[in-house]
Amino acid sequence: MRHIIPLCAAMVVSACSQGSSDTGSEHFTPNFDDQRFRDDIQILSSDRFEGRAPTTHGEKLTLDYLSNAFAQAGLVGANQGSFLQAVPMVSYTASENQSITMAGIDLSYRKDIVLSSRHQNEQIDISQAPLVFVGYGVNAPEYDWNDYQGIDMKGKIAIMLVNDPGFAQPELSRFNVKAMTYYGRWSYKFEEASRQGALGAIIIHDTKPASYPWSVVENSWTGPQQDLVLSQEVMDQRVQIEGWIQLPQAQALFSKAGLSLDTLMDRAAAAPIAIDLNQTADIAFANSATFTDSYNVVATLPGKAAADEHVLFTAHWDHIGVDDSKQGDKIYNGALDNASGTAGILEIARQFSQQAKQGHPNDRSITFIATTGEEQGLLGSRYYAANPIYPIDKSVAVFNLDSTNVYGKTKDYTIVGKGKSELETYLEAALVSQNRTAVSERNPQSGGFFRSDHFSFAQKGVPAVFAGGGTQPIDEATAAYKAAMKQKMKGCYHNVCDEYRADWDLSGALQDLAIYYQVAHQLANSSDWPGYYPATEFHHLRPAKQE
Repeated sequence: MRHIIPLCAAMVVSACSQGSSDTGSEHFTPNFDDQRFRDDIQILSSDRFEGRAPTTHGEKLTLDYLSNAFAQAGLVGANQGSFLQAVPMVSYTASENQSITMAGIDLSYRKDIVLSSRHQNEQIDISQAPLVFVGYGVNAPEYDWNDYQGIDMKGKIAIMLVNDPGFAQPELSRFNVKAMTYYGRWSYKFEEASRQGALGAIIIHDTKPASYPWSVVENSWTGPQQDLVLSQEVMDQRVQIEGWIQLPQAQALFSKAGLSLDTLMDRAAAAPIAIDLNQTADIAFANSATFTDSYNVVATLPGKAAADEHVLFTAHWDHIGVDDSKQGDKIYNGALDNASGTAGILEIARQFSQQAKQGHPNDRSITFIATTGEEQGLLGSRYYAANPIYPIDKSVAVFNLDSTNVYGKTKDYTIVGKGKSELETYLEAALVSQNRTAVSERNPQSGGFFRSDHFSFAQKGVPAVFAGGGTQPIDEATAAYKAAMKQKMKGCYHNVCDEYRADWDLSGALQDLAIYYQVAHQLANSSDWPGYYPATEFHHLRPAKQE
């Protein structure tokens, strides 16, 4: 079945087209092909691709597939003709056989606690390390907040809460209220504990503020953990161990210290806090480090007038791979997350390429980056942003696809972290053609804006959006289908049941691809440079023009 989503001249919104040129592309009608889109998702998420973990045979198959698909579409390899950008990575593997005792309580690896070490040490052997509760583990001068103030963390293990203080007590209007800031992300918490000189950092998992169950932690944080290769100086400053502990086990640990974790959680949300638990930890496990390159796939469709300026699309090709410790199905196929997004950028690339072949090339170049290592901490996008093939100051905008809409057409359109940049005004104007309205995500406390590849570019000042889908089905039949499909897919995020389903309704995903295509086309034929609004974290890097 083929869905054709037309974009005509009436859909080009003049209010946003500063300095736009007439490419004649209004005569080109893009043809988003449902079956081709499905085929890409199904193939990339098939068992043959082994869950697409970086540095595995599954990666090799994925790189070949994507490189061939971009080449067949008529794009060129961005890296001096090659589609591949090497990303130096290291895989750390902690033994499944771990001895962990905290406050005299023996803890079971995977069931109670998950620990790893991002060091080259062959053996982690920690004895009698003091445990310190540091609230949310936040040091944020702009919020007048420092959970580490007045405490020396050298040789100690920091125990901290997930998310940030605004989530627990929104009535106090702290941080960004219930919408998570970057201070709520696990990556920040481990980085800050390292800056404080801590020996280790452990986050207390709580499903609601984390926005995912313990199964996601267990599936994502066990087995090989990839990271970028860092300098020895940076490595020496990192905590020796990092990980997560289940809430009930943390409550028992605090009880052994004569403290109520529930009470301390309330205190931690109201004000900075650091309390020595007067308890220690003994931790021992074998550890290994393996160095190898993984790869981003980077493909470009050169522009005709301003080829050195690039509109970027990103989607991560990687997923979790294979877990041989499991019984039965061991492959994390990652169909929704993120074979669907990767298939999405392929389909958009084909539209732009066909447009150029019909004699209507864009002024600016369009570049597609299929990134590696997103599941391990945005590794591929972080590496590209720090080592760009095309200069960051020549990167106009980033459109990110991560888990496309498989629940049918919607009346609305979700912009994650809505309100950050002028790039959103392009999306809002384009949505008029589909009679849709832009809305914020329903669960801003999950910190979605900081959890996918666009964030790596936002940190460099490039306006970046992560958008698509919506919460309001277009009609009752779609609503019934969505409810049934949600039930079928319940618990499949980062689990082995995230597999391609032939009964997915992808019409909503194709709608979203059309919006991204339209806005990217408009920017690619404009002299406009969107910027970030004053109240955002990135305004100083590329300010909005109209403030």
